[in-house]
Amino acid sequence: MDVSVAFPTALDSHEDITLAEELGYARAWLYDTPQNSPDVWMCLALAAERTTRIGLGPGVLVPSLRHPMVNAAATAMLAALAPGRVEVAFGTGFSGRRAMGYGAITWSFMAEYIRAYRGLLRGEVVEWEGAEMQMLHPAGHAPRRPVDVPILISALGPKGAEVARELGDGLYATLQLPDFAREFPRVSYLAWGTVLDEGEDPTSERVRLAGGPGTALAWHGAYEFGGQAAVAGLAGGGAWNEVVNRTPEERRHIAVHTGHCVELNEADRAAWDAGGSSLLGPTTLSGTREEVRDKLGELADSGVTEIVFQPCGPDVRRELETFLEVASRSTTAVRS
Repeated sequence: MDVSVAFPTALDSHEDITLAEELGYARAWLYDTPQNSPDVWMCLALAAERTTRIGLGPGVLVPSLRHPMVNAAATAMLAALAPGRVEVAFGTGFSGRRAMGYGAITWSFMAEYIRAYRGLLRGEVVEWEGAEMQMLHPAGHAPRRPVDVPILISALGPKGAEVARELGDGLYATLQLPDFAREFPRVSYLAWGTVLDEGEDPTSERVRLAGGPGTALAWHGAYEFGGQAAVAGLAGGGAWNEVVNRTPEERRHIAVHTGHCVELNEADRAAWDAGGSSLLGPTTLSGTREEVRDKLGELADSGVTEIVFQPCGPDVRRELETFLEVASRSTTAVRS
C-alpha cells in the first residue's frame, strides 16, 4: 500500500508538498474547492516546479466547475511540468459543489464529461454542448497528444461504480470504502486523523486541532446525505444542529462548510465540546500507533492500494512524520 498525502489547497500548498516529498510520501493530492481555496492547478504547478519525484494531482476535480477543455489543457500543462508524475481524480462535488449550495452532479453528466476530457487528451475531435472541438495546441503550448494520465473516480454507489468501471483506471474513495472496491486494481482512500503520543488525552487541544477537522466530516456528511435527523443521531449532533439552525436555511450550507477539512467551525466546536470528540477514534485514522497500524491493515485487507492522509492542525511536519512512521511499518508488515 502506497502512502500518500492530501492537502486542502492553500497559498503555501507547494511548501507542504515539498516537505511531503522530502519525507518520502508517494503522491500529493490537492482539493478542487474554489469556494475555500486558491486555484488547484496553479498550486499544483508551483509544486511541480519545486519537486522532482513526488506524484501530483487534483483529488478530486468537480466537472461542473470547468469546461472539459480547460481541465484538459491544465492537465497537459501539469504533465509537461511533471512528466510521469501526474494522476487525476474526479468526483461529483461533496464540498466543491455543496458548499456553494448546489447538489452533486449526475453520473450521466460525469460520464459524458470524462469521455470528452479523455478524448481531448488523446488528441481527438470531441463534441461538447453541441459543438465539435479539439486541442489545437501547437508545439511549445502543450505536450504532443496523446497525453496519457491515469484517471481515478470517486464513487460510492452502483451508478458511480459503473462509470468507474467503464472510464476509470481506479477508485478514489473517502468517508467510506464501498463494497465494490476490490473490483479495482487501484484504490486510493482519503482519510484524516492524528497519531496519539503515548498516554496522550484524546480530548487535548493538540488532538482537537489535528483530529477535529476530520471528525467534523461525520457531521458534515450526515447532514448532506441524511439531513439534521441523521446528525442528531451522532454524538454532539444536537449541539451541532442547534448552531447550524441559527443560519437561515438558504445560507445554511455556508455555515456547514466553513472551515471544511481545515478547522472546526462554530457548529463543529459545539458538537466536539458536547461529546462529539468521542467520534475521533471511530470515524478517523486516529489512535495510538498500534491502533492506527491496525486500521491501516484493515484497509489494506479491504483492497486499498494507496492510503491518502490529510494532516490538520498547526504542526504539519509532526503530523506527516508521525503518520508516515506508523504507515510505513504497517505497509511493511502487510508486504511480509
